[in-house]
Amino acid sequence: MKPPKAILLKSVSSKNDLPPVSLPEVVLAGRSNVGKSSLINAYLGQNLAGTSKTPGKTRAIHFYLIDDRWFLVDLPGYGYAKVSQQRRKKWGLLIEDFFAAKRSIAAILHIVDLRHEPSPLDLQMAVWLRNRSFPSLVVATKADKVPRGKREKQRRLIAKILGISPQEIILFSSVTGEGRKELTKIIEKKVHQFSSEESLWER
Repeated sequence: MKPPKAILLKSVSSKNDLPPVSLPEVVLAGRSNVGKSSLINAYLGQNLAGTSKTPGKTRAIHFYLIDDRWFLVDLPGYGYAKVSQQRRKKWGLLIEDFFAAKRSIAAILHIVDLRHEPSPLDLQMAVWLRNRSFPSLVVATKADKVPRGKREKQRRLIAKILGISPQEIILFSSVTGEGRKELTKIIEKKVHQFSSEESLWER
């Protein structure tokens, strides 16, 4: 599968720097150290997102322009305890400002780690997304680190805790590429649907 054309257009650390709402946006949300940057690089086929073994590396909202048609938006990871309370509050306010700006959100990818039970913050995020009726999908990363015979059990466990069906979870590995094709199809569908609805609304 040919990787998309992608550039890191902007990194934003203040609501005043948010780019104007224009193209559809696919948003990545997940706790720190869940593998968002690795997922981005595997999906794009190039190392645009900085990766680190230290959680809390993403300290801004990153906007990646994809095929000149839509944005992949990487939010700061939540739940990292080893930063100051002031820093966590600042990240939280930045994320709140992002959603309050009425962005053109085509889909939100809620990223979790297949190896572990969802945390209380993961559940809080899942409930928050449902309450606001955002089109969302759960992506369980690091699938290569879970034996194949145990993956479906983990998928069902995650689904039960988050209150969704197992079919709403994509297993993904940035190492083997598992799940990339499926994720690409879903993203393309969501972006197309959003663009079509916007076109109808403008008529």
